[in-house]
Amino acid sequence: MSAKLDQLLISLQAVLGTKITKQTVEFGEITIECAALDYLAVCQLLRDDASLKFEQLIDLCGVDYQEYGDNSFDGLNHFSDLRYAVVCHFLSVSLNHRVRLRVFARDEDFPILPTLVDIWPVANWFEREAFDLYGLMFENHPDLRRLLTDYGFVGHPFRKDFPMIGTVEMRYDPEQQRVIYQPVSIEERNNVPRIIRDDGAHHG
Repeated sequence: MSAKLDQLLISLQAVLGTKITKQTVEFGEITIECAALDYLAVCQLLRDDASLKFEQLIDLCGVDYQEYGDNSFDGLNHFSDLRYAVVCHFLSVSLNHRVRLRVFARDEDFPILPTLVDIWPVANWFEREAFDLYGLMFENHPDLRRLLTDYGFVGHPFRKDFPMIGTVEMRYDPEQQRVIYQPVSIEERNNVPRIIRDDGAHHG
């Protein structure tokens, strides 16, 4: 590990202390984890402490860990019974270093974490995307609504249990002058590739 990375790790440990529940250093990058209850406090310290100064939230995304590593997570974390997480990437422009933060939502049926909008306003659309695609809720978000799918869309398409084959399609109807939903107009087809064996036999 480089001296700069080592110093950042020391600073993170000094500032956050026991709020860090896990830390890893892989591929020249530091990843830390904290409990959901400490999420806001950790983020505030990451931004405001003079030894950290993470002024920019450069990315925030949801992750669905269902059946990941046979629920053991390959030893990557100790929350083997939790499914949904938020992963944040922070950049300190003034100190030229980065860190990744992962936080798991405690409730699989209603995964919720506090919003980061008051700390980094750019979190607004990142969190809307995570809500839309993963169903992650963000408490006190000023405008938590879908961002990429239609407002009438049912479900969250990046969840691992979301069906791969849809049953409805949407289109704009010029006569009704609105978007309508209808059964899919394409026929289902087998997308499994044909297998050609060494004996030359074709198997569909």
